[in-house]
Amino acid sequence: MNSRRAGAVLVAAAMPLALTACNSSDGADGGKPRIAIVSKGFQQQFWQSVKKGAEQEAAKEGATITFVGPPTEADVEQQTNMLSNALAKSPDAIGFAALDSKASAPLLEQAKSQHIPVVAFDSGVESDIPVTTAATDNKAAAAEAAKHMAQLLGGKGKVAMVVHDQTSRSGIDRRDGFMEWMKKNAPGIKLLHPQYGGGDQIKSADITKSIITSNPDIDGIYGSNEGSAIGVINGVKESRRKGIRIVGFDSGQAQIDAISSGLEAGAVTQNPMGIGREVVRAAMEAIDGKSVPKSIDTGFYWYDKSSMNDRKIQAALYK
Repeated sequence: MNSRRAGAVLVAAAMPLALTACNSSDGADGGKPRIAIVSKGFQQQFWQSVKKGAEQEAAKEGATITFVGPPTEADVEQQTNMLSNALAKSPDAIGFAALDSKASAPLLEQAKSQHIPVVAFDSGVESDIPVTTAATDNKAAAAEAAKHMAQLLGGKGKVAMVVHDQTSRSGIDRRDGFMEWMKKNAPGIKLLHPQYGGGDQIKSADITKSIITSNPDIDGIYGSNEGSAIGVINGVKESRRKGIRIVGFDSGQAQIDAISSGLEAGAVTQNPMGIGREVVRAAMEAIDGKSVPKSIDTGFYWYDKSSMNDRKIQAALYK
C-alpha cells in the first residue's frame, strides 16, 4: 500500500481496517495515484471541458486519470457497466457523475468495501458514500433561468420545459428549481408538464416540435442542459415558428451561435473545467487522508448577447 492509499483508508473512518488484496496501485503508473472518472457523457462539449479540467489538474498534482462516459445521458446501464469496470481495476479514487442514483447504489457500496474514495460531480447521489460533491447549485441556476424567462415574457404566457432526465440529481434540481421559482414569483406564467429528452439533441428537437404543434400559443421553452437546449433550438427552427423565447443551460458553440443570432435569449453556463479540476483536487485530498468539504459549489453565470464578451463569462464558456 502506498502512502497516499493509506491516507484514503484513514479518511474513510467508517470503513474496516483491512484492505482487499487487489486494492493497491503500488508500481502502477510509476506509483502515481490513479483516478478513474466516470461521467454522464463524453461527446458533448460540456463533458470534454470537464475532462480537460481534470487532465490539467492531474498533471499539476502528479496523478493519472481515465475518463469515460456513455454515448448519451439516457444510457444508464452502459454507465453502470463503466463504473463496474473502473472498480475492477482498483483505482485510488473514483470521480462519478451519476445518471441514476438508485442504479449506482450497489456499486457505490462496492467502492466503500474496496476503500476507494468516491468524489461525486455534476449530479449528487442519494448516498453518504461520496466524500464530497463538486457541482453547480442546480436549483439556484435553474431559478436564474426561470427569472430571465419571466422577464422576457413580461410575467405572462405559456412555457414548456425540455429536461434531460428525471433520475439524476441535476435533472431533478434543474426541473424543480425552474418550476419552484415560477410558482413563487410568476403567477402569470402557465408551465406545461416537463418533457424528458435524455439530453439527446434529436429527441429533444422532436419533443419541441410536438410541444409547438400541440400548443400553438406557446411563448417560451426552457432546455435544461446542452443537449436539451440545442434540441429546443433545432426544434423551434424546424417548426418555423417565430417569437418563441428560448432559455437554456450550459454553453457550447451551437448555443453561443443561437444567442449571437438572437434565436436563443440566453442561458446559464456552468464552469465545466472548474468541475474537472475540483474532482481531481478533492480526490487527491481524499487519497492523502485529508478532510474535504461535503459539497463544493463550482458556480454559474447567466449570459446573453449583451454579456457574452465579459471576461468572467468568456472564462466559463466552452466551444
